[in-house]
Amino acid sequence: MNRPRLSIVVPCYNEAACLDALHARITGAARGAVGDDYEIILVNDGSKDASWPAMQRLAAADPHLVAINLSRNHGHQLALTAGLDLCAGEEILILDADLQDPPELLADMRATMREQDADVVYAVRRKRQGETFFKKLTAAAFYRVLDRVTDTPIPLDTGDFRLMTRRALDALLSLPEQARFIRGMVAWIGFRQVPFTYDRAERHAGETKYPLSKMIRFALDAVTGFSTAPLRFASHVGLWLTGLSLLLILYIVFGWFTGSAVAGWTSTMLVVVVLGAVQMFVLGMIGEYLGRLYVESKRRPLYLVADVAGPVQGRSTLGYHAGQSHGFAPGTVAQTDNGDGENPA
Repeated sequence: MNRPRLSIVVPCYNEAACLDALHARITGAARGAVGDDYEIILVNDGSKDASWPAMQRLAAADPHLVAINLSRNHGHQLALTAGLDLCAGEEILILDADLQDPPELLADMRATMREQDADVVYAVRRKRQGETFFKKLTAAAFYRVLDRVTDTPIPLDTGDFRLMTRRALDALLSLPEQARFIRGMVAWIGFRQVPFTYDRAERHAGETKYPLSKMIRFALDAVTGFSTAPLRFASHVGLWLTGLSLLLILYIVFGWFTGSAVAGWTSTMLVVVVLGAVQMFVLGMIGEYLGRLYVESKRRPLYLVADVAGPVQGRSTLGYHAGQSHGFAPGTVAQTDNGDGENPA
């Protein structure tokens, strides 16, 4: 395969208002860094606005751009996985469509990669402009709690904005799990990884695609995907409760022999409620892990591609690409309805 020097992968969900500016800025950054030897991969993650028609329009006018339309909304991490799986570059830049992570930093990140002989240059947020106090507080707490409980050291205050070499990406693509926390998976593969600090800008347009419910789901994926601490916690709580139960039994036996009655039922109910709450929490955490084992056992493809616009050079290994499975040449667009067709923390 004649690989381009650079691939820029951007997952998109309801980002029609950003796409023209995104394309212009990415194109300028790529040409400034590698000339014409690049490709841009835009992944439409089941958008409900006009994102897919806008991507098709851009792909028709720019031979460097590949637009991938997923069959439905798969979520940010799986949409990003699809783009990484289908890109072909020797170096890969991961970017969000909202332009909070400036593509103009590409040249400096490539320079850092060369100077430090690194396989991954991950961007560390120094400032987070245009975000609420609650968002900043929860993000800071998330990364620090994650650092304490995970078995793999994950850099603080980093998102998916990073530059990777092909060998690092190939190692990442060898990990087939369904519940994907890509920044943690990149940390897990190792190789030489170096930080690159920057100031995160405000969104160019639109609204965040990660409400609190999705952030909580993302945090659970991160913790359960990279730590057995919750299961260890369940074991430790069980041991402590066993010890307390033995003490309580001794207390009851002592009271029976001495003839002293237990006063009231408040303390009894308190013990019952506390034990019940702890048991339900422990069962819930065990259920989270069992649920993930159940999903993994199905071995379903990670993503489904409905349409492709532009000269896609990569080949799907983790997902299902209808065009490749039915004999379409890379870069052809399957004749189906177009439809209407962010990064957490």
